[in-house]
Amino acid sequence: MDYHTLRVRYEEQVCYIQFYRPEANNTINYRMVIELSEVLKECDTSASIIILEGLSDVFCFGADFQGIHDDMTSHTESENNPKLLYELWLKLVYGPYITIAHVRGKANAGGVGFVAACDIVLADCTASFCLSELLFGLYPACVLPFLIQRIGYQKANYMTLMTQSIGVETAYEWELVDAYDKNSESLLRKHLLRLKRLQKSAIKQYKSYISQLRPNLYQEKEMAVQANVDLFKDRQIREWIYQFEEYGKFPWDK
Repeated sequence: MDYHTLRVRYEEQVCYIQFYRPEANNTINYRMVIELSEVLKECDTSASIIILEGLSDVFCFGADFQGIHDDMTSHTESENNPKLLYELWLKLVYGPYITIAHVRGKANAGGVGFVAACDIVLADCTASFCLSELLFGLYPACVLPFLIQRIGYQKANYMTLMTQSIGVETAYEWELVDAYDKNSESLLRKHLLRLKRLQKSAIKQYKSYISQLRPNLYQEKEMAVQANVDLFKDRQIREWIYQFEEYGKFPWDK
């Protein structure tokens, strides 16, 4: 298929999915969510391993503020639908395949959501991770259920409150990253040498079983999605986003 926000290729049972919006810092828009959902649906039967990648300097930078700004200036209804994004992350967690986030450069906000939802996270030494939402009066409502499962309540809380990037060494210590290396391509190949030996039927059964041993992310969906919707409807928050995209001003700038 002809994708506008992704580059997709298959190598036997491995599906490589690259976020590809270089003009928008690999931010998440409605089209990306829809296209990625389509690819994952195909992978239900066609792949046993999914690898999510970004660009060399940015993995995924979260919500498309520019798109939200454009909607505000044109007075059109935003296509932002947090339910679809949350369900996409659920698919990465519970789907019948192994999901790997291969992170180089920046993962911010919703980009951290993609990372936290994957089974395995590999990174190079340039990788950094940030939850910047509170700078704009938002909070990572949909990201937090996944991130808390991955690194625990207090570390997720700290990342949210501090709004600062953590480097790959800290991310590894906090278990957000499973392994990292200067040459992450080589690291990925080494992992695939083992993972390719696993049968899809075994992966499907294992993912179904282990999902029952962890807190149920479906139970958090309604609260997380509604919180996200309410935040982006807030007039003050929308004004802060407008000022940032139009003039480069943060809420505390006069």
